[in-house]
Amino acid sequence: MLSNVARGLLIAGLVAGGAATVVTPAQAAAKTFANCTELNKVYKHGVAKTGARDKVSGAAKRVTNFKVSDALYAANKKSDRDRDGVACEKR
Repeated sequence: MLSNVARGLLIAGLVAGGAATVVTPAQAAAKTFANCTELNKVYKHGVAKTGARDKVSGAAKRVTNFKVSDALYAANKKSDRDRDGVACEKR
C-alpha cells in the first residue's frame, strides 16, 4: 500500500505524462541539504549509500559511524567530493 505522499507523487507523474514510478516513503522524505555544514548539523559524521567506505590517504583513520541511507545519499550526492559513496564525512 502506498503512503499518501507516494500516491500523490505517482499520480502527479502520470498526469504530467510521465512513466509510472513508485516512490518509497524514504525517498520522498529524503532531505537535500544546501551544504555539508547544514548536513553535519543533523548527521554529524555524514551520510553514505549502502556498502560505501570512506576513502582516506596516509595514516588517517576511516570514518565508519556515518548514517547509511541510499535515499539520503542520493539526495546529497553533490556533496561527495571524493566520490567514495560517503557525503560530508567528518570525524
